[in-house]
Amino acid sequence: MSTIDCPDVATQDQLANVPDAARPEVDRNLALIDSQITEAYKRFADEKAQIERDPQFADNAILNPLKDKRAATLERIALSIGRVAERPQGLEGLAPCTLRAGNSPAEGGQGQNGGQNGGQGDGQNGGQDPGQNGGQGDGQNGGQDPGQDGGQGDGQNGGQDGGQDGGGQNGGGQAGNGPEASDFVDITTVQPNVKKARTARGGSKGTFTTDCGVNEAGKFNSDNVIVAPGVSNGAHHMHDYVGNQANDAFATDDSLAAAQTSCRNQGDKSTYYWPVLRLQNGQDEADANVDGGGKEGNVGEIQTPSQVTLTFAGSAKSKVTAMPRFLRIITGDAKAFTNGDANANASWSCTGFEDRQLKDKYPICPEGSQVVRSFKFQSCWDGQNADSANHRTHVAFADQNGRCQNGFKAIPQLQQRVVYDVPPGPGFALDSFPEQLHKPITDHGDFINVFDDNLMKKVVNCINGGRKCT
Repeated sequence: MSTIDCPDVATQDQLANVPDAARPEVDRNLALIDSQITEAYKRFADEKAQIERDPQFADNAILNPLKDKRAATLERIALSIGRVAERPQGLEGLAPCTLRAGNSPAEGGQGQNGGQNGGQGDGQNGGQDPGQNGGQGDGQNGGQDPGQDGGQGDGQNGGQDGGQDGGGQNGGGQAGNGPEASDFVDITTVQPNVKKARTARGGSKGTFTTDCGVNEAGKFNSDNVIVAPGVSNGAHHMHDYVGNQANDAFATDDSLAAAQTSCRNQGDKSTYYWPVLRLQNGQDEADANVDGGGKEGNVGEIQTPSQVTLTFAGSAKSKVTAMPRFLRIITGDAKAFTNGDANANASWSCTGFEDRQLKDKYPICPEGSQVVRSFKFQSCWDGQNADSANHRTHVAFADQNGRCQNGFKAIPQLQQRVVYDVPPGPGFALDSFPEQLHKPITDHGDFINVFDDNLMKKVVNCINGGRKCT
């Protein structure tokens, strides 16, 4: 067993429309639920040997206490909503958690073929299509137990295989917390799988690119102002930030609008953030002993991207309309390892091979090629709301033909590309919630639109006019 698997409360239908009056208290309790899982995972990691000798120990010492804490927190969520609206039913059924083996099918591809076939799709539907069948591969790495190579690492790979001891001179920091060797695949063995949608006559072919740097200033924190406003360490992993320089858990629309920006065009004070990427080389970062960092299994040297490209693109079928100021969009799922891939949208590749995208594998790039993380954000908006209770239902992806459905409007689509110059082969991983084991499928991106009105008009005019603007 390699992780604790709990239902994700925030994505449940009962919480799809939390009243505004109840949202602060609900958000605080959702963040508390994440903290409870983190504490349980730490206990699980500390007591792993005892659990392997006596599986009942896990129930008595970890799972049952966790269930009781979750049940009490879920009751507080139900009460807070019930004070101002109809009380949600069935939340108590989300309290129990289980133990899961690292090679569970929900992880996606197992081995080389799983990695090749698990990444089909066009980015917009990332992880929702053939990635669901990614666990069927029987390639060279298929079927390896997480602990098969544990304790036998060679320094570079030590601690990546989910063994008990993790092995290798420099690998101990990630022992038992992932990733493992089968989470990586040689990009040269993957077949091209990217298909570009054709733009119809009524579509919008232009682009607007904003240059906001690569986080040269080293702005990091483990907050998430979208998901857990007002809660320090709400993400339980470190984020890179470019653009707005006031982004933390306590940022408001007003403070974001008044802040400095790293973007070259000062009319763009938007915030763009994603989990940091680290080299697992045994070198401590400044966050080695703090929340969101080493305390939660996120260790190693944080890598500054060699390149960050932020492009807003058009719709294949229609003109785009302006985004509302302070629109919030989350793409991907930070908990996709335990939730499954319904909301996953990770895309991993290598420079020179970007017609091949991996959804549930990290790429091993050949010499001279760099690792690429990319996202295509949701590009359809409900026309009314800048956010929603689950932070998802106010925006959507276009359908397979490029059209927005259910009365949604096409908006400029943020396409984010982050490049890293890291050594070839296993030896890096993104930060994650502890129970997500640094799996590549959990990659995600967050965006808050703080373009001023004039610049947003320019964005829309450039896209609809078929021009390439910066």
